[in-house]
Amino acid sequence: MSNVEAERAGLRRGAPSGDSPGPEVEVLSPRAVPLGGPRAMTVRRTLPQRARTLIGAWCFADHYGPDDVAETGGMVVAPHPHTGLQTVSWLFSGEIEHRDSLGSHAFVRPGELNLMTGGHGISHSEVSTARTTVLHGVQLWVALPGEHRDAARDFQHYVPAPVPVGGAEIRVFLGSLAGAASPVRTFTPLLGAEITLAPHSTTTLAVGPAFEHGLLVDQGEVRLAGRPLRPAELGYVTTGHTTLTLENASDDTARTVLLGGVPFEEEIVMWWNFIGGSHEDIVRAREEWQAASDRFGTVDGYEGERLPAPALPNATLAPRANPPRR
Repeated sequence: MSNVEAERAGLRRGAPSGDSPGPEVEVLSPRAVPLGGPRAMTVRRTLPQRARTLIGAWCFADHYGPDDVAETGGMVVAPHPHTGLQTVSWLFSGEIEHRDSLGSHAFVRPGELNLMTGGHGISHSEVSTARTTVLHGVQLWVALPGEHRDAARDFQHYVPAPVPVGGAEIRVFLGSLAGAASPVRTFTPLLGAEITLAPHSTTTLAVGPAFEHGLLVDQGEVRLAGRPLRPAELGYVTTGHTTLTLENASDDTARTVLLGGVPFEEEIVMWWNFIGGSHEDIVRAREEWQAASDRFGTVDGYEGERLPAPALPNATLAPRANPPRR
C-alpha cells in the first residue's frame, strides 16, 4: 500500500475492567486515511502516530473493511515504490492481485501471508480482483534495521495452519506462538498472528518477555489484560511480561491480530513509502523513483500509470523513535 497522509495523535490510557490484574495497556486509536491516489479507499491507521512509532519493528498498521466493493470500488493501488521495509498483507475476506518488479504475480487470500521485502528498492501494485465482493483485512509494514536496509528484493508466501488454544484459534504468520512457528524470514525477531476468540471465552497465551506486543481488534468486544478495546483500536503492552490474557465478552466470535517484537532501538526516517536512516536517504529514493531509476524496476502486467511521489516538505525530515520505555 501507499502511505499518503499526515500523522495525527491518537492515544488513550486503557483503564482496567474492575480489579483485573495485568500489565498496563496503552490504547492507540485509529485515524481515517485515504489510500492509493485518485481512486482512494479509506483505511484505519493505528501505526505510526506521535504516541508510538513502532511495536518491535512493526512500523505501520492499516485496517480496512469490511467494504462492499460494488459501492467503494475496492482497492486499486497503482505501482509505487518501497525502500527499507517489508510489507505484510493479510486478508479476512476478498482477494487482491499483487504484481512487483521482482516478477512476482500472486494473489492475497484470506488466511494466506504475502510478505514482500523492499530493501534497497522495489515497486508493486495491488488491485482487488473481480471475484471480490467484500474486502477486509490489514496491511502492515516492518522496518528493516540499518545493516539490512539495502537487502535484496524478495517475496514470500505462506499458509499457516490454524492452532486451537483453549477458546481461541490462532494462525501464526510470522514468528512463533502457542507451539506454532512460521518459516518466513524476517530481519528482527517478530510475532504476527491472527487470533479468533469464541464467544464468552478467555485465553491466556505464553509470550516472550523480551517482546513488546500490540493487539489490533478487528471485531468483537475484546479485553487485553482486563482492558477493553474497541474494534479498530490497538492495545500496546511493553516488555517484561510472560503471558497475555485475551477475553471475548460478547455473544459473537471476536477476531484480533497480535503483533510483537523486540524493541527496535534505531531511529528511522519514514516518509511516504520510504524508510531510511537520514533525510538524504529519502531525498535520494524519491529522486530515483521520479526518474524511473532501475533501483525500483518495473511492474509488468499493470495497465495504467504508476503513482508519482508527492512533494517533499519544505523542511528536513527528522528521525523518529519511540518514547522512552518506563
